[in-house]
Amino acid sequence: MPFDLWLVFIAVSLLPAISPGPGVMLAISNTLRFGRNATLASASGNAAGLVVIGYAVAFGFGAIMATSALAFTVLKVIGAAYLIYLGIKVWRDASSFQVANASTGPSKSPVKLFLEAFLVSITNPKAILVITALFPQFMSKGGISLMETSVLSFTYAALCFANHAVIAVAGNQMRRFLTSDRRIRWVRRVTGGLFVGFGSALATASR
Repeated sequence: MPFDLWLVFIAVSLLPAISPGPGVMLAISNTLRFGRNATLASASGNAAGLVVIGYAVAFGFGAIMATSALAFTVLKVIGAAYLIYLGIKVWRDASSFQVANASTGPSKSPVKLFLEAFLVSITNPKAILVITALFPQFMSKGGISLMETSVLSFTYAALCFANHAVIAVAGNQMRRFLTSDRRIRWVRRVTGGLFVGFGSALATASR
């Protein structure tokens, strides 16, 4: 891939990479609940999921999703159910976003954080739609190129990882805001509500 075309791809991908979505909300939630290292672990899982989607789209997954009602429905139901589950869990967990808990280290293992973010990523409708629409515009018309697919997939994943890393670094500032039970309660409700909202939107989405 020509260097100038790669730079154009980065410029075009920046807005989708930093725009709010399930992955970003999960990064914010993990930062507030468990701290910086936990967010970096989940950011790695999110990036790995994006790479998988990138290769899948290049090798025909996008076309299958566009033509197969069953495949689309299965992915939609799995993703929606998991997002709603996360939302209800955050809403009901009174210990969520407690500053004291965040300072003692993550209560989840890095592997669990990675896998949780990976599942959210590969069922994220925003990521699937962006990659399906964006990648073909920067790929050669002569057929699938493993090199081009790798460059595009890892570049987009790296942009999203960087965005989550910024969120992780900003965790101290965000936790300073959570100095009262009232604020914690509202942040927990808003975060949980957004996850449920993303899940509900996915459940009602059409191709």
